[in-house]
Amino acid sequence: MILRLINSTPINNRWRNTFSIGSLLLLLSFPTIAQDDESIFKEFSGYVGADYRYFFEDGLYNGQKRSFPSLIIQPEYLYEWNGGDNRIKFIGFGRFDRDSRRTHFDVRELYYQTVKNSWELSVGFKKVFWGKTEAVHLVDIINQTDFVESFDGEEKLGEAMVQLSYSSSVGTFDLFYLPYFRKRVFPGERGRLRTSFIINDDDVAFESQAEETRPSFAARWSAFTGPFDLGLSYFNGTGREPFFRATNGGGFQLFYGIIEQVGIDIQATTGPLLWKVESIVRRSDFQDMWALAAGIEYSFFDIASTGLDIGIVAEYLHDDRGLLSFSSLDNDLFTGARFAFNDTQSTEFLIGGIMDLDKSTKLWSIEGSRRLGNSWKAEIEMRLFDDVDQNEFLNFIRRDSFLQFSLNKYF
Repeated sequence: MILRLINSTPINNRWRNTFSIGSLLLLLSFPTIAQDDESIFKEFSGYVGADYRYFFEDGLYNGQKRSFPSLIIQPEYLYEWNGGDNRIKFIGFGRFDRDSRRTHFDVRELYYQTVKNSWELSVGFKKVFWGKTEAVHLVDIINQTDFVESFDGEEKLGEAMVQLSYSSSVGTFDLFYLPYFRKRVFPGERGRLRTSFIINDDDVAFESQAEETRPSFAARWSAFTGPFDLGLSYFNGTGREPFFRATNGGGFQLFYGIIEQVGIDIQATTGPLLWKVESIVRRSDFQDMWALAAGIEYSFFDIASTGLDIGIVAEYLHDDRGLLSFSSLDNDLFTGARFAFNDTQSTEFLIGGIMDLDKSTKLWSIEGSRRLGNSWKAEIEMRLFDDVDQNEFLNFIRRDSFLQFSLNKYF
């Protein structure tokens, strides 16, 4: 039996690992800053906020709650000099929640970056995004998923790295050295969007004897040519997605294996129509896989001279692992509509649904945001699990439909 689940690291350990690695990398790369440089730029920003997540049904498992108020803080600091050719960037994140596992702190970014002609070097903690499609980002493998923030994989943890980039007439080449692996975090006993059992911190195994300190390597080429935005990537190291396997004693254990993954992402722009494709091939000693996400997005601009833009999205999602796919997106269709009102409040909505083409499972979602005044922003998110098939991984969370409101103050 092999499924995919997530693990948690104690808060104190997570802080210690984060800052020890980040401090070492920055000390090794930190230059002498000329304090009299007139090109120095400093900016402190970020936001503080509160959100409230309410689940429409009682949980499947003992101890689960229905309402989850949270407090959030995300400070940001940017220091640039030499006309922006050198910079230090910091983004922190903290959440206080009634679920102890969802109460967590992270350094999203803390890195030094220098630019010289066509070369760019970044050292420290950083977030790197790859991908083109809307429903799933198959090729996005550099950063570990912050699962307690968002079960759809959109939120990521900061990753320790050395990134070297070179820009040329044939595209941009990126090389990554990732010296440390970060385990995922899964909701605790009170939390929702979890399985029927809680994963203990000690129930984790690695294929590599070096465990978290086994380095990973990645490379990517990206380019624009005509209407095409192209990306080709390679990853070798500890897979960000864990296996979940039964033990001889009748228990369960998370297992992180060594993988090789090749990915391709393409977007073609033809007027108001976007064509999008992401595909990966992953190899390991425990499981091979191939996955595809492909679709279109067509935009209608300034409808009836109101300023309203509407984008219609349709994507096909395939994963040849079938029922062993952690996301359950093995043979599914995503359709949605994006509404951008282009008003002074930057009001936006995304409404969509994922329908399984083999089974009865459907997942509906609504996301929206609107600025309030000059420094406030309100957001809404709703996820509905509809008629979930008992053979899918989503069956663990079939009662976890929720509505969430957020209010953030930016500074």
